[in-house]
Parts: sequence; C-alpha cells; structure tokens
Amino acid sequence: MSIPILVRRLPHAKGLPLPSYATAGAAGMDLLAAVHAPITVAAGERTLIPTGLTIALPPEYELQVRPRSGLALRHGITVLNTPGTIDEDYRGEIGVIILNTSREAFVIERGARIAQAVLAPVSRAEWREVESLDMTARDAGGFGSTGFKAE
Repeated sequence: MSIPILVRRLPHAKGLPLPSYATAGAAGMDLLAAVHAPITVAAGERTLIPTGLTIALPPEYELQVRPRSGLALRHGITVLNTPGTIDEDYRGEIGVIILNTSREAFVIERGARIAQAVLAPVSRAEWREVESLDMTARDAGGFGSTGFKAE
C-alpha cells in the first residue's frame, strides 16, 4: 500500500533525488544532505543537516526520522532525537540533528544518506482520570522489575 506525500523541493536540494526505498521490503526511505559544501561534525558534536524538503503529510500520519544503522556502526553517527517526529501539520524544512558519538570527525557531503524516514499512522490518546487502576502481575515494580537483578 502506498500513501501519497506531497513534497516541495527547496532550491538548495535541486538536483538531489527525492527520498526513496532502497529495496522492495525496506520500511525506511533514505534522507539526503542538502548542503552546498561539506560539513565536518567533530567528535562528540551535533549539528542540524538540511534535507531541502518540505512536506504535507496526510491526516493521521507522522514521518519518523531515524538513524541509519550503517552510519551508526561504522562511524558512530546517529540521529540525536530518535525517532524524530514530523507532524502532519508541520510545513517547515525537514532537518536532521546528527550526533557524532565517535572519537573522530565525520564529514557530511552533499547528497550523503544521513538518516531514514518511516511513515507511520498516528493514534491520538484521550486521557481519562480515575481514582484507581486495576492490579497487574507487575503492578508498580518499576524500571527493570521484569528481569533485572542487582548485584
């Protein structure tokens, strides 16, 4: 099933391909760096990388921005607020907050695959305040209560 996403390419993304799936079974589309000149991200530093794209998502959908596993494994490059969420009513440029967790600088070139985007349906919560909640086997066990043992 394909869901149409309206996209507008900004001038600094001219000549770059639109996000696409690398394989027929891929869940994520590659987002590319729409930079004019290479950007060096120092070890331990973070920076915002533009994609040169603005979008209009269909109602009840979000676009999640996630790290690329190859960049994370080989270079320690990740997306800081992962997954980042592009809301259906956001119309600004999609930017990717890159964090270099390695001990070496990393250079981002124009057109580099910097992150992946996953389209996801959104369910909206409705909070209902109550006086008590039903008991469960876990109850109020807290963090790690389903298997963590302190030494």
